[in-house]
Amino acid sequence: MTQIEPVTLIGTHVILRPLTPDDAPALRAAVAEGALHTKWSTTIPAPDHVEADIAHRLAKQAAGDWLAFSQVAPDGTMLGQTTYLNIDRNVPRLEIGNTFLRPAAQRTPINTEAKRLLLAHAFDTLGMAAVDFRTHRLNSHSRRAIERLGAQLDGILRNHKRMPDGTLRDTATYSILASEWDTIRAHLDHQLAC
Repeated sequence: MTQIEPVTLIGTHVILRPLTPDDAPALRAAVAEGALHTKWSTTIPAPDHVEADIAHRLAKQAAGDWLAFSQVAPDGTMLGQTTYLNIDRNVPRLEIGNTFLRPAAQRTPINTEAKRLLLAHAFDTLGMAAVDFRTHRLNSHSRRAIERLGAQLDGILRNHKRMPDGTLRDTATYSILASEWDTIRAHLDHQLAC
């Protein structure tokens, strides 16, 4: 598998387009809405760290490890960002993560459709064998959202990583296998039709 190239994925409720430094002002506003960066169980950048976060994501992308997306409404409103990360070309598998949505976009079809687009691209275009999702064990909101997608809990990685506040995170890790994709696709399409 070669380098995964930036791509735009278009849905009815959300457009996932390549992240650029020009997205910084709109992403600062999205993070500031609802003070997303203050949630202790996540690692969302503070508004004054958005530029550094974008630079970090784009450096990881240039190294071939990540592919970063801005999540934008069809009317152009910045909704948040998401990323393919930990891309492993040998399996092949990748993780979908480092995702956030501004509060006005949460609990809407946007996240389901964004994940549907990302999963379809990962399995149907990139030929992934598996797609992973990881979150803090205590982030019940994120865990419920991942489980609603149909991902299977693989387990808990104890003391897996250090959080910005210095605490150690237990990471709940989930996956969807290529052999499950047809069923998961039907499930997500049904959720989006309701």
